Amino acid sequence: MLSKFFLDRPVFAWVIAIIMMVGGALAIYNLPISQYPPIAPPSIAIDAFYPGASAKTVEDSVTQIIEQKMTGFDRLLYMSATSNSAGASRIELTFAPGTDPDLAWSQVQNKLQLATASLPEVIQRQGVKVSKSTRNYLIMVALISEDGSMDGTDLRDYAVSNVEKVLARVPGVGEVEAFGSQYAMRVWLNPDKLTDYGLTVADVVAALRTYNVEISAGQFGGMPAVEGQRLNASIIVQNLLKTPEEFAAIPVRTNSDGSIVRIADVGRTELGTEFYDVEAFYNDKQSAMLAIRQAPGANALKTADAVKATMEELSHYFPPGMKVVYPYETTPFVEVAIADVVRTLFEAILLVFLVMYLFMGNMRATLIPTVAVPVVILGTFGILGMFGFSINMLTMFGMVLAIGLLVDDAIVVVENVERIMSEEGISPREATGRSMDQITSALIGIGLVLSAVFGPMAFMGGSTGVIYRQFSVTIIASMMLSVLVALILTPVLCVSLLKPVPKGHEPAEASVWFLRPFFRWFDRMFFRSRDLYVKQVNRALTHVFRYLVIFGLIVAGFVFLFRRMPTAYLPDEDQGMLMVQAILPANATVDMTREVMVKVRDHLLIEQKEAIESCMVISGASFAGRGQNMGMAFVKLRDWKLRDRPDLKVTAVAGRAMAKFSQFREAMVFAFAPPAVVELGTAKGFDFQLQDRSGLGHDALMAARNQLLGMAAQDPRLANVRPNGMEDVPEYRLDIDWEKAGAQGVPLSAIHNTVSAAFGSAYVNDFIQGGRVKRVYVQADAPFRMLPDDINRLYVRNETGKMVPFSSFATGYWTTGSPKLERYNAFPSINIQGEAAPGRSSGEAMQAMEELTAKLPQGIGFDWTGLSYQERMASSQTGVLYAFSVLVIFLCLAALYESWPVPISILLALPLGAIGGVISSSAMGLPNDVYFQIAILTTLGLTTKNAILIVQFAKNRVEQGMGLIPATLEASKLRLRPILMTSLAFGFGVLPLAIAGGAGAGAQNAIGIGVLGGVVTSTFLVTLFAPLFYVLIYRLFSGNGRQAAPAAPRA
Repeated sequence: MLSKFFLDRPVFAWVIAIIMMVGGALAIYNLPISQYPPIAPPSIAIDAFYPGASAKTVEDSVTQIIEQKMTGFDRLLYMSATSNSAGASRIELTFAPGTDPDLAWSQVQNKLQLATASLPEVIQRQGVKVSKSTRNYLIMVALISEDGSMDGTDLRDYAVSNVEKVLARVPGVGEVEAFGSQYAMRVWLNPDKLTDYGLTVADVVAALRTYNVEISAGQFGGMPAVEGQRLNASIIVQNLLKTPEEFAAIPVRTNSDGSIVRIADVGRTELGTEFYDVEAFYNDKQSAMLAIRQAPGANALKTADAVKATMEELSHYFPPGMKVVYPYETTPFVEVAIADVVRTLFEAILLVFLVMYLFMGNMRATLIPTVAVPVVILGTFGILGMFGFSINMLTMFGMVLAIGLLVDDAIVVVENVERIMSEEGISPREATGRSMDQITSALIGIGLVLSAVFGPMAFMGGSTGVIYRQFSVTIIASMMLSVLVALILTPVLCVSLLKPVPKGHEPAEASVWFLRPFFRWFDRMFFRSRDLYVKQVNRALTHVFRYLVIFGLIVAGFVFLFRRMPTAYLPDEDQGMLMVQAILPANATVDMTREVMVKVRDHLLIEQKEAIESCMVISGASFAGRGQNMGMAFVKLRDWKLRDRPDLKVTAVAGRAMAKFSQFREAMVFAFAPPAVVELGTAKGFDFQLQDRSGLGHDALMAARNQLLGMAAQDPRLANVRPNGMEDVPEYRLDIDWEKAGAQGVPLSAIHNTVSAAFGSAYVNDFIQGGRVKRVYVQADAPFRMLPDDINRLYVRNETGKMVPFSSFATGYWTTGSPKLERYNAFPSINIQGEAAPGRSSGEAMQAMEELTAKLPQGIGFDWTGLSYQERMASSQTGVLYAFSVLVIFLCLAALYESWPVPISILLALPLGAIGGVISSSAMGLPNDVYFQIAILTTLGLTTKNAILIVQFAKNRVEQGMGLIPATLEASKLRLRPILMTSLAFGFGVLPLAIAGGAGAGAQNAIGIGVLGGVVTSTFLVTLFAPLFYVLIYRLFSGNGRQAAPAAPRA
């Protein structure tokens, strides 16, 4: 037998324990640290840019063309696409968790090749970008000028020219998004002067392309050369131009009299920027911002540290006065939350030690299970390293839960050894050998059953499966190692540490002299309580029907409460960040947006300065899209230690901000916290896609959206419901009369090029600035493109060389159109975000949205995306998870006892533990989320373990020839102490989780409160009902000869 083998070889037992600890310590040193494992499904983004095109044009000629080819992928979950009036098209394909991002990227790239030939020529020239990325930002890097020597344009140019490409090469960075652009040479034209000189926009573009060129004309003495050639040099005719003055001097036309019309005569040149529609301010300073998305599967902390190290290195070369700041970071929360859980781990170990000392009253006996803790915990880290896991919130929670369970095995061994020594007065060596004979099968059974509880979790699919796997592997590893340690090391420790106890005496009598009276009193109280308990069990065995009715009521109560529990995915956390999104009326300008964002910033930095450290506001862009009427802010809250009051938590700060922003009449402004898993979305709450499934058209979809938002505003289950898109805006449609244009000899291409260059800017070619290649743009100067009448200032040249005004062949009228069109799974869609009202769960909010959508016109459908998609997936798996766990427990017990009926007596006890978790979580207003499900499974494991300890002992006594009732009562009496010890150890082990505050408290409370409630009912109800169920099942199946016939007594 294993224990006897190692009792003869104590040094060998210690060698195994030391190897486990050393392996674990090495693993801890090498394991990466993250908030969560890679939960977010890998996502591949396709980006294309069609200059000057409207959202509708981009959707029809770019987005749909690419979308139609994106078929035949093995593990595609969903596909979303946006097209906006800035000419940008973005398609995101999200694959199932576990998909290799590199393989997905290459498959998307291959499919894209099929679509490339059908795309507009300008896009084929520029190329289409395919990138691996997650949905949300990991960290934001901002540059500010402390002395004001650089303005926003200078900072943005420096960021894009000198920083962006360097950061894009940092390992773990998937994508770098610049809010702004680098310098560009802007040629601003005056259409009136062009007309005076008889020139067109096309003439200026042609002149720029002619004169701004790089021409190398060969060499002097190039090979083959004459014999004896002594000169070899390159001939440069012209280089790219560099300064605004050089561009202003370019000749557009040379007249017959020798006079020259230059660009300076028909406009002006300046060093400007590519895009003027986005600006950012950090607190009150102009700023340039780069937002970084991490690559799928990358380690968040390592990537953020690498980004900061790179910026530290680059900062040595910054111009005077420039400084780097980080207005948005997700990693400080990870570090603080992991540190909190580690502290909780040590608190749990201390509490478990105190509980064991209280019951054992003997420091030597208490040390034995305590030694098991570091051996098993470190060994578990070694196994996590072998599985390629990280140190994250989930594996650390698994460790905390495991502490209470892993000392149980050692407690059972020590308690049984002491009991045998006390009853029979034999030596520790002899008592240990006899004890291990009695309890080895129970220890292995408990280990197998607890593994069976958590085993099925490892096979769940989707992001929820990733979460479950962290727990299941951590807890199963610690359970298996705990059983090994209990069989190998604990008996050796018992022999070497325990002292003999005289027959009839208690081990506590040998405790420290000044604590002896307390322990004697505690033992007296315990024995008195135990006698009352045994009487109660005896009463239950004689009044069977009454107790079965009570059991029936408990089960009915459990089912009723469980069904009433609201559902959710993961609890919301205070991550030290807040986001603000502003939407102004259609056609509002960036100046108006800036004024709103200044009011937002002032409220946050002045009225809520106690909670807020910094605020980065952006005008011209938001999560909803890019446009002059869009704004957003990234708000960094102070450290959690400085925000320990409830009114300084992120939810309270967001609530006060919303109350203030709701008074703004000029804009809709929303404040919200990030979601629990930042890779799965931009905001907490739900992520909803309203779809046009029947081709009803954009207007019908917008009408349905407005109807849905109106109903959502009236629903008490919903809050902050908002469209994550852009309103339709007035658009001016220019109608070209083809016949008139043709009659006047005007080519259509000239008309199109002239309008798009004058009002939308035309990219001409490149120039050199600061040693880097940048772009040259031509556009009408600001005063000449303000109103529809300004179109009449434009002229084009016909085939005979005459100037023809636009007014002779073009008319215009006002219409409306969308500046941003969305698609989801190849259907036109609108993204709507929102939250559950206070006191409601995300599951209730999602149910409300589904009910409201059912009232919309025929042909309008919906889909969930991001976090909500995962929540729906998780809720569909829950029933299967519980059912499969119970089945595996039953099969393990059947194999252990070589009996079908006995496992039923243990399974009947399961609802008695689960009801405690349901009552405690419901009382604290917690929903049925992923953590609650893990808490319930843990409680099922504990309940099963308590029942096994009683049933195993009773079964052994019956097999030795004792009567059924006396055997059951003796089992209840002798097993009460280890059950109370293990349950209290487990309860106090999770107590720090249940009462945690600060970073990561949401997850800790969700799991701790559920488990704590389960421990209470499992201890009190299972110890009463498990003997009753065993007796009932035994009597019911006593016809089974194998069960009924008592076996020969053991030696």
